[in-house]
Amino acid sequence: MLASAVTLLLAIAASAPQGLPERPAITVSAAVSLTDALTAAAQEFARAGGGTIRFNFGASNVLARQIVNGAPVDLFISADAAQMDSVAKAGLLQDRSRIDLLTNQLAVVVPNDRQRMFTTIRDLTGQAYRRIAIGDPAAVPAGVYAKQYLEREGLWTEIEPRLVPSTSVRAALSAVEAGAADAAIVYRTDARTATRATVAWVVPADRGPKIVYPAAIVRTTKEPAEAQRFLDFLQSAAGGRVFERFGFGIPR
Repeated sequence: MLASAVTLLLAIAASAPQGLPERPAITVSAAVSLTDALTAAAQEFARAGGGTIRFNFGASNVLARQIVNGAPVDLFISADAAQMDSVAKAGLLQDRSRIDLLTNQLAVVVPNDRQRMFTTIRDLTGQAYRRIAIGDPAAVPAGVYAKQYLEREGLWTEIEPRLVPSTSVRAALSAVEAGAADAAIVYRTDARTATRATVAWVVPADRGPKIVYPAAIVRTTKEPAEAQRFLDFLQSAAGGRVFERFGFGIPR
């Protein structure tokens, strides 16, 4: 059964330099796996004179559905192309604003009290791993990526009966930390945030799926210039340093 879907609302505010007017706030809907990195990036943006950023973090499929249903969003950052495509098909992306912002890799995490380094992903078929949490492979990007990888390795049919689908990649990680799963397939960057789980295997970049985070300005934004300013900052050298600090890759 899926964990309940939630989104995390967060605002990063900045005071305008003395004598200058306050910049308009914008709302950014972003994949929950970006929570820590984007929060840090927004703080850097604020220190550089940027305006207030209101974040809506959640599973990318949930965020895409919210935008299609009319949620007031200025900038959307998805964990995969498919969810961005669904917003594009609804005619809700600003022309020529879409870019590939970041890359990532998959990793397998296990509870701290059962630490073990895998020698191969096939170790996941062992009897110690009866419940394996992943994002819902029918909807959540991390789950879609995990299914692609397991299919490529010829393991999907064997592992599928053990899977515990979750509504987001962070929910899958939480299942391991709470003792509700014996392992989880998550993003490498999420594994870095764990306090009660450890990385057992990082999927090699040349073996795993191509994980790309696209970003685009939503056509209905009332602040297109401010949305573009923040998107430009995320693509800048300063923004790139923040993302690399949190383990994300920058498309070349």
